[in-house]
Amino acid sequence: MTAKVYVIIPCYKVVKHIADVVQSIGSEVDRIIVVDDCCPDGSGDFVIQKMDDPRVIVLKHDHNKGVGGAVMTGYKYALFDGADICVKIDGDGQMDPTLIPSIIRPIVAGQADYVKGNRFCSLYDVSTMPKLRLFGNTMLSFMTKISSGYWSVFDPTNGFTAIHRCALQRLSLDQIDERYFFETNMLIALGGLRARVLDMPMQAVYGDEVSGLKIKDILGNFAKKQLKAIARRLVYQYYLRDFSLASIHLPVGLVLLLFGFSVGVSAWMESLQTGVVATSGTVILSALPVLLGVQFILSFFSFDIGSEPSVSLQSFGFSEKKGE
Repeated sequence: MTAKVYVIIPCYKVVKHIADVVQSIGSEVDRIIVVDDCCPDGSGDFVIQKMDDPRVIVLKHDHNKGVGGAVMTGYKYALFDGADICVKIDGDGQMDPTLIPSIIRPIVAGQADYVKGNRFCSLYDVSTMPKLRLFGNTMLSFMTKISSGYWSVFDPTNGFTAIHRCALQRLSLDQIDERYFFETNMLIALGGLRARVLDMPMQAVYGDEVSGLKIKDILGNFAKKQLKAIARRLVYQYYLRDFSLASIHLPVGLVLLLFGFSVGVSAWMESLQTGVVATSGTVILSALPVLLGVQFILSFFSFDIGSEPSVSLQSFGFSEKKGE
């Protein structure tokens, strides 16, 4: 059976680019869902008036929900309409629609549940990326590795994605962030399902569009959400869903590290005040717990990296979300 492929395009102030994006989508796509996120420029009306592609369906929001909210609207419609694979691309022309066959290929082959673009696979491409965007993406990538458990995945804010129906149905779509954190939130949620995620090398085009991703969001709102997600994943994965040596290594390592550090700082402060050099025993009492703590923490991370999901949900024959 041939997979039904749907493309979802969230639209907000993309009138200049949306026609070219839609026209570049190939015949491998069965339906194109354009979601007008209460666009002040009337992106949805523009598509209705200018595009005669019978595959195009326009959905409209009566208030702005954010890019994540627009994508969730598209996902829900696609699931209801019987889509097997949902591809999400932006309407601003940054993503090449001719790559759709490439991004869905691992999903069609049953090798992955979710595939996303990665703009960091080429040193040349990285050098052409706007520096502020490069800095923010690098920070988020490392935090997302810990919060999601996908250590081999990079570029978490990349919006060129494809997901299989079996994974999409098992997600709580209403719980996915509706703003700019939603791509990262998708990875975190998929990690909780133990879905298999792969990166697809791609290039990005930076034209006259203005990025809505602000550095203050990365350092503030994004960081808070990432820290919360990290704590939630570690507790769930290592103390509720499963228990292993790694479940012991992490807390023991942290306790030893904090103990050794506090002893060392205390001894150092005392030496400054009294002028008496700390004894070798005091140094050992500080250094040994730190060294052991670092070893325990490294052991935990080694286990965590090795436990990244390697089998797709499709392999288990999942088709419907439980409880619905």
